[in-house]
Amino acid sequence: MVDVMDAGTRSALMSRIQAKNTKPELIVRRQLWRYGYRFHLHGRKLPGKPDIVLPKWKAVVFVHGCFWHRHEGCPHFRLPKTRTQFWDDKLRRNRERDTAAVVALGEMHWRVAIVWECSIRANHIAAVEQLSTWLRAGSGSMQIEVLDGVMVQEPIPTATG
Repeated sequence: MVDVMDAGTRSALMSRIQAKNTKPELIVRRQLWRYGYRFHLHGRKLPGKPDIVLPKWKAVVFVHGCFWHRHEGCPHFRLPKTRTQFWDDKLRRNRERDTAAVVALGEMHWRVAIVWECSIRANHIAAVEQLSTWLRAGSGSMQIEVLDGVMVQEPIPTATG
């Protein structure tokens, strides 16, 4: 598919995409609040600046956009057909940074949850219910995603515990 925008317009549009307070993040925060969880936002003192920090539970939550965090196998992720090397490098660096943050948080004994955008789009209530169950269980790090049309909860590949 050919991009209908010129390069300058597309660049300006992409540069305005928010890094925090995204729509999926706001949905997760609102639902967690309704469930009675209290949290801090954008933990600047923690590796990776988690979107949601739940000190009582020694847990952090990242709400990842499927494109920006290169959610492989997800229908919402597709490498752009223009400037593919630029995008491949950028998204690879994003994934490396995500992995380093998860590892560092684990070494600090924080539990990490990644909630992928696709799970929020599919059923935000079910995704946050899974997140709530994980918080109360006190189990190790995990991610919530949609694989082959089914919402699943599984360990983060780089995380231990």
